[in-house]
Parts: sequence; structure tokens; C-alpha cells
Amino acid sequence: MTRQDTKVRRRIGIFGWGVVAPRSPDVAAFRHNLACSDSWLEPFEDFGPNNFLVGNPAFDFEQYHQWIDERFPPSRFSQLQSKMGGPTLFAVGSFIQALDQNPGIEKALQEMGSYAHVYVGTGLGDLPTISKFSLAADRAQREWDAFWADPERCPARAAFDAGDSPPEISDQSPPRPDDAEVGHREEARRQWNSFWARQSSQLQEYLQQLREIENINVEGEVETGKASIIREKMKRCMQLRKDWQAPPEPWASISPNVLWNIHSAPATQISMLGKITGPSFAPVAACSTFGVALKLGMDSIENGEAEAVVIGATDPAPHPLIVGAFSAARVIASDGNVSKPLTGLRGTHVSGGSCVWIIGDFEKMTARGFEPIGMEPLAVGLSSDADHIITPSEKGPMDSIRSAIARSGAQPEQITTWDLHCTATPGDFLEVENARQLLPDSVLMTARKGTFGHGMGACGGWELTAQMLSCEEMMVPPTSLSRQELNPEIARIHQNFVFDEPVPLVAGYAGKLSMGVGGINSCVICRPWSLGDS
Repeated sequence: MTRQDTKVRRRIGIFGWGVVAPRSPDVAAFRHNLACSDSWLEPFEDFGPNNFLVGNPAFDFEQYHQWIDERFPPSRFSQLQSKMGGPTLFAVGSFIQALDQNPGIEKALQEMGSYAHVYVGTGLGDLPTISKFSLAADRAQREWDAFWADPERCPARAAFDAGDSPPEISDQSPPRPDDAEVGHREEARRQWNSFWARQSSQLQEYLQQLREIENINVEGEVETGKASIIREKMKRCMQLRKDWQAPPEPWASISPNVLWNIHSAPATQISMLGKITGPSFAPVAACSTFGVALKLGMDSIENGEAEAVVIGATDPAPHPLIVGAFSAARVIASDGNVSKPLTGLRGTHVSGGSCVWIIGDFEKMTARGFEPIGMEPLAVGLSSDADHIITPSEKGPMDSIRSAIARSGAQPEQITTWDLHCTATPGDFLEVENARQLLPDSVLMTARKGTFGHGMGACGGWELTAQMLSCEEMMVPPTSLSRQELNPEIARIHQNFVFDEPVPLVAGYAGKLSMGVGGINSCVICRPWSLGDS
């Protein structure tokens, strides 16, 4: 027997959780809504009239105003509200919720120092913020180029219009916008103005004056000198624009909020607001993000590198870029009706929100007086298809399932409930077929994306939390699927699904599979605490 074989596995518990989801601003609402079989989806408004349904997260950051004011200067709340995008605010809200289950855990996380970590990732990133400021940058660039390309500020252009331009310039000039085909004139105008702006001698003079302003150095005491220089540069730049009657430079039209909302922002904001000084970063694994974050957190605890880890995933509210991309990938339903997994396989629905858990070393956390909630997470199996970007393979997900079951110590016949990744696409059939290669006929399967939609990274957390709540109440809440809607081909493989009525829970091990874009798979195996204590 090797030294590794004799190592005693650390038990891990969940000591707090928080949720932001459609119709559910918090865990209490999430729990309440699960009891109903209705779908939480609603029409998507941002394209104007269309046939898409989405899951808009129910969220009001004002709910956390007092919590933040009790810990930080009054300006902190407004700074967060003005600088941070939806994914970060959703994650912060979920984290604050997670602290409520075990009073005192906030202080404990701070006392742990480097042994408290934060692994909160994203499936999509803050695409709405990036889109907003990309459009602003594009508008600013067009206005800037048009200003300097004007013949009054571009002598080379004036000479060209007069037919007096040297060949080295006239031969390079793009076609006049009015000469382009009607559908291409906007892009032709962009190229035209961009070309002539680069020929503007007045723009070169303006940039030289700008360089002189930016060349001012910090003098004297660094901190006060730095602030003084920044103010002076801003003042002179504004005066320069006024003197030239120029629009703002395109680079001055881009908000620094682009930097504040990179993928690591939710994790770092949680670390700052929670005063958690251990490592923080953002795992990014598409639809498997939550499972990957859980795996990394469990590994850190089992290796003795952490006593507790804040893990989770967060994604933006539905946005035209996201809905449009899902539509172009042919994986989204667009007939104005709810597309339920395991039925017509017409496609999924985009959703946004977050899910954050606080997991910890069971022995150390209970010694501090904290009580675990939900079930005991035993193992996470990870794999990659290494095949197709969006169509799941058979081997990849099965590898993650086998790995998770083997690491958990469970036997397949001990698994009584299984939550499917099912996205209401043809992959549902293969997923059920694969699962039945390992799982018994008696296993009770759930598929919940017809209820709250597909929240990319966050959805795995919602589904796992729903599974945990089932164990707490010993009742599996209904889904939006009726028995009559079950796809006949899927019914031929398996029939024991949770439909639109709650089902008593048979105590046993629980499994959850997530399959992410790019072929990233995660499988989580949990068990009721009573089974581990017996």
C-alpha cells in the first residue's frame, strides 16, 4: 500500500451559499420558486420584436447597501454601482448571502489569512460592459477621423479635392463614399475618413502639443505630486480640445471600467469586500465553470493549502451579443415558446445570474462552530472531449463521470438522483443514453434548464444548489416537463424523470454532469451527511 493510499481524506462541507437567478434575487426566493413547475423565462426585449425567451436575473444591488455601508466608507457602494458590471455585482450579492447561513463566518475567513481562498469564475465574462464601451469607442473614432479628415483641417484632402494631390497620395486614396454601393457606403466613409485623418498635418500639430502636455513629470513628494500632475494634465487637455474645437480623442472616450470588469473582477471584489487575503482568481470553463471551481477548491482544502474557499460562477444578464451568438450557433430556441429539455430538442434559452458557495474543511470549520448545509461534496471528475467545439462526445463526459464516481468511493447502484446538463438540444438523447451505461434504471433524473434557462457558468451552480435543497427537504422539486412531453426516443432509454410534480427523495448519492462549450466536462458526486456519518 502506497503512502498516498494511506492518506486520510479530508471531509469537505458547504457552509454558505448565495444565488442570483431569474425570478430569484436570493436563495430564499430560489427555494420558493423551485416548488413550482412554472418556467421562469420571459420575452427578450433588446432586439425589439423577436421570438426569443430568456432568463433575466432578478437583482437589486440596493439590497446590499447597508451591508457595505457598515464596513466601508459611504462612497464604496456608489463606486461599486458605477464601476462594476452585472456579473461582479451578482457575485458580490451571492457572496454576501452566503455569509448569512453561518454567522461569524465572515470574520473567520479574515482570520484564516492565506488559508482562505476565492475561486469565482465566469462562463461568458462581462460582455455587456465590453459591448457598451466598444460601441462608444467606435463612435468616438468615427467622429475623430471625420473631424481631422475635413478639408479645413487636412490640407492634403483639400489638395485632392482640387485635383492637385501628388500621385503618392492620390493613388493610395480609397474610393469616395458616394461612389460605393449603397449597402457599403458607411464602411466606405469610415475608410475614407480614416485615410485622410492620417494625412492631416493639423492633427500632427495637435498630437505634438498633446505629447508636450503628457510629458510633464511628477516632481516633489510622489503621492501628492502624482495627483497634482493628473489634474494639471486633464486641465490642459481640455483646454487643448477647446482651442482646436476638437472632439475628445478616441482613447479618451473609453471608460476604465473595461479594466475593472475583466474575468477576475468578481473574485477580486469578493476578496476585497470580504477582506479575504488568500489567493483569488477566476476559473473559466464555459458551462462547466462551477464544477471546475468546486474541484479546485476541494483540491486546495484536501492538500492543506486552504481551510475554506469561496467558489462560484457568474454571468451577465441576457444581451444581444449573447442571444445572437447562441442563435447563430443553432443551439437556442426562437419560436417564442419554452423549450424544455428531453422534449422537442429545439434549443436552449439564455439566462444570467450567479451562484456562490463557501466550502471548507469539515473538521476545522465545525470546530469553529459552523454547521454544514446541503450535502457533502465528495468528488469532482473533469475531462475534455478534445473533439468538437459544441457537440459533446461520448467518451469525454463518460470519463468525467467515471472519474467522479471512482474518487467518491460510491458504487453506481448507490446513486439515486442525477441532474442532467440537458439543453433541449439533440445532445439530450446522447447524454441520457451515456448515463444509463453506468447508472441503474431506478436513478431519478432531473433536467432544469426549461425552468431557469441556461446560465452558462452559473447554471451548474443553480442545478447543484437545487439538488442540495432537495436533500434538505427530502423532496425533489418539480421541473417544467410534463410526462406526456417526454421525447419518445428518450423514453425508450429511461423513464424515471422528475416531471411537473415533486417526488420524494430516496436517500443516496447524487450526481450532476455539466458539459461546456469546447468540450469541458465536470461531474460532481455528493451524498447526504447522514450516509457519511453511518
